[in-house]
Amino acid sequence: MSRFISILLPLSTAAIFLVVWHSLVRLSGSDLFPTPMEVVHGIRELIEKGLLLKYIVASLFRVSWGFMLAVLVGVPLGLVLGWFRPAFQALNPMIQILRPISPIAWIPVAILWFGIDDTAPIFLIFLASVFPITTSSMAAVQNMQLVYLRAAQNFGVKGPQLFRRVILPAALPQIITGIRIALGIAWLVVVAAEMIAVNSGLGYLIIDARNAGKRYDLVVAGMVMIGLIGLVLDLLIRQLEKFDEVKWGYGQR
Repeated sequence: MSRFISILLPLSTAAIFLVVWHSLVRLSGSDLFPTPMEVVHGIRELIEKGLLLKYIVASLFRVSWGFMLAVLVGVPLGLVLGWFRPAFQALNPMIQILRPISPIAWIPVAILWFGIDDTAPIFLIFLASVFPITTSSMAAVQNMQLVYLRAAQNFGVKGPQLFRRVILPAALPQIITGIRIALGIAWLVVVAAEMIAVNSGLGYLIIDARNAGKRYDLVVAGMVMIGLIGLVLDLLIRQLEKFDEVKWGYGQR
C-alpha cells in the first residue's frame, strides 16, 4: 500500500498540473503558449524527424563529461581543503570569489579559450558543478564528528589509511548530497552552455525553436524533456544512498 501511494501521489499531482495548465491556456485565449497536447505533438514531431534522440544524446554527452570532471576534481580538492587548514586558508577565499560567478558570464571566456565546439559547453558545465561539490566535501570533513577521529587514534589509524577508512566514509553522505545538488545545477545550465553556437542538444532546441518563431510547442517540449531527464538523473544518483557505506548517514522515517 505504501508503495502504491508513493506512485499514486506524484501521478495525481502531475495530472492536476496538466489540467490546470490546459485550462489556463484556454481561458487566456493565447495562441502562442501551447497546451499539454500540443507539446506532446511537438515531441512526436521531433521523434519522427529523428531529432529528439540526437539532441538528448548530445546534451547528456556534454553534461556527463563536465559533471564527471567536476566530481574528479571537486571531491579530492574538498577533502584536502577540509582536512588541511593551511590549504583551506590559502585557497578558500579564491573559491568563494569564483563560486558566485554565473556560468553565463564565462561564455565569452569559454569561446576565447576553447573555440566553438563541445569543449566550451563542457567547461561551463564543469564550472557550474565543481564549486558545489568542492564546498560540500569541505564542509563534510570540517563537520565530521570528533568521535570518529578519536576512535581511529585509539586504534593507531593514521596517514592515508585514516583518510581511506575514517574521513572519507564519514564524509560520504554529505558528499553524495552535494553531488546531487551539483548534478541538478549541471543539467540546469545546459541551456546556457548550448547557446555557444552548437547545433545540437536540448538547449539548442529551445533557442532554435524560439528563433524560428511561434514554435513554442517545441520550446516547451525541450523544457519538459530537460525536466524529465533531470528527474531520472536524480533518481539514479539517489541509488548511491542505498549502499551500506552511505545509508547510515541518512535519517530514516
